[in-house]
Amino acid sequence: MAETAVESSNELQQEKKASKLAAISKFRELGLLAFIILLCIVVQIKNPSFMTLGNLTDMITNTAILSILALGMMLVLITRGIDLSIGATLALSGMLVAQTVSVYSGLHPLLAILMGIGIGTVCGVTIGFLVSKIGILPIIATLAMMNIFRGMTYTISDGQWISSYQMSESFVSIATSSILGINTLVFIAIIIYIIAFYFINHTRTGRQIYAVGSNPESAKVSGINQTKILVIVYSIMGGLAGLSGVLWVSKFASAQGDTASGFELTVIAACILGGVSIAGGSGKISGVILGAVLLGIMNNALPLMNVSPFWQSAIQGAIILFAVIVNALVKRGVDRNNLLRRKI
Repeated sequence: MAETAVESSNELQQEKKASKLAAISKFRELGLLAFIILLCIVVQIKNPSFMTLGNLTDMITNTAILSILALGMMLVLITRGIDLSIGATLALSGMLVAQTVSVYSGLHPLLAILMGIGIGTVCGVTIGFLVSKIGILPIIATLAMMNIFRGMTYTISDGQWISSYQMSESFVSIATSSILGINTLVFIAIIIYIIAFYFINHTRTGRQIYAVGSNPESAKVSGINQTKILVIVYSIMGGLAGLSGVLWVSKFASAQGDTASGFELTVIAACILGGVSIAGGSGKISGVILGAVLLGIMNNALPLMNVSPFWQSAIQGAIILFAVIVNALVKRGVDRNNLLRRKI
């Protein structure tokens, strides 16, 4: 009797602990939002120029590109994959579009954007084929293609930069213009997120993406075409990287061979901060947006606070590590809570 009572007590304590961790998962976005607000207050106190219109505009436009890439990366991570080639895809599409614009100055900005998306999509389809059909691990396939795309960029450009004076004014103005009073970069990001929200939550393919990441074997048994899903996911990631390449070149008015080098790690960090599980199967658009915003604020705020570049990397790394630990604990708590419910 005593042993039974002890076991019941232990199970009750484990259930309470698991329930608390499960509850955290429901409110993690609110906690992240609260941290962002607190960080903004601290930075503003340290440096009043943080909340100026010019600084906020620059920070928001930079975050817009990051958030677009983070959305695509979220879909990839949900399927238990990863894409290390997005920085190189961005650079390749940006360089090709910049070269085209420098030759055909009358090219409409919309056509330049569509061209960038097309180039990125081709890159994404290639990776999707390698992962889904050939069976190469995502980290290996994307690492290889990263080097190939980066090498192609240097080869195409012959190691030369393309500066703003070689681009048409209409193309450069993509980043500075506005639609309905909203900066074009931000407007494009908003439209993409609206489409993504509908796609993920209200389409069969969107639900299948989560199913493939949650349990690949069960998804296969249920008749889900995993090859198609993986190709779609990597194609979306590639298309968004291609789009970001055009927006990046327009914003910074230059195309270089090393554009966005290492930026894929920042994108992955934004997803992790937003609660996307590397193990696959879970991730929310709201979390990804907040993760991108937090990184955007940190990248902008730390220099304003005169923090050494070495410490900036250390601080960002510490926050990412903390987020990974929290994600792991929360996932463990949710899984344990689900297991206890099944027993009951």
